[in-house]
Amino acid sequence: MNKQVHLGSWEMMRLRHGITIRVVDQLSDEQLNAKPIPGMRSALEIVVHMYSGMKQMLDGVVSGSLGESVEKSVLEKVKTKAQLLAYLAETWTASNTVALGLTDAQIGGLVKTPWGEPFPGFAILGFIHDEYLHHRGQVYAFVRTFGIEPVMLWDFDHNAPEFQKQDVKA
Repeated sequence: MNKQVHLGSWEMMRLRHGITIRVVDQLSDEQLNAKPIPGMRSALEIVVHMYSGMKQMLDGVVSGSLGESVEKSVLEKVKTKAQLLAYLAETWTASNTVALGLTDAQIGGLVKTPWGEPFPGFAILGFIHDEYLHHRGQVYAFVRTFGIEPVMLWDFDHNAPEFQKQDVKA
């Protein structure tokens, strides 16, 4: 993978982020903090995990090593939908800046992880997509558990303008 391929892939993350904002907005504070499925995190905990992990992994591609998770410290401060949406906006802006600035050398370089062997940066970028979609699916299950019809996964046209489809030029 090179920067050009990464940027095309990152464009899908931008579109998905717009959908995630909309599905989070469908839940009340009480629903965000509820645990309707035994043994699972709350929707709020899942979304914080998604976004803190995304930023952590992007920073790791830049630095060559995955740093410590900030998830626990974020969860100590973020308790409401308004706080969560603010966290998503802040984290997305920071993550997007890092993602757009990655170089071919960083994408191809090795990243030390707590999982044993190092992985190439492009594999870490792939993990971001895997983790994001896996956990977003859990949030969709919660939305349905609360009797809410979730926003359509591919309805990018109803995202906020900054998260609608754009022409990607390398």
